[in-house]
Amino acid sequence: MATKHFTDKELMCKCGCGDCEMDEGFMEILEKIRIEMKRPLYLSSSKRCSLHNQATSSTGEHGPHTFGQAVDILISGADALRLVEVARKHGMTGIGVKQNGPVGKRFIHCDNLGIEYTKSTGGPRPWVWSYA
Repeated sequence: MATKHFTDKELMCKCGCGDCEMDEGFMEILEKIRIEMKRPLYLSSSKRCSLHNQATSSTGEHGPHTFGQAVDILISGADALRLVEVARKHGMTGIGVKQNGPVGKRFIHCDNLGIEYTKSTGGPRPWVWSYA
């Protein structure tokens, strides 16, 4: 679901299957975050089909990206810290922080999965974690 600041092309699964079906409520929140940040937000990952997610993530077939309720935003430094604050303010319940390694590969994962996801995974919400 494209918005003013995000196109179907950048929301599409990277495997080439063409899936770009994002959750409407999630996209409304992501758009609000983009507006408050007052800067472009570049996505390194958004919608993933089950097969692509299984191949690229430890969350297997049913991770946050497969529900169209998650994105990874390429961002670093002070902007990354601000993004975490703004994302939490707007109700993101999953925040993953990857700020080591090359600057161009650093990102913040944002998702807004709720109690249903928590019940299926056993993980707490809200939840903030870092990637090794």
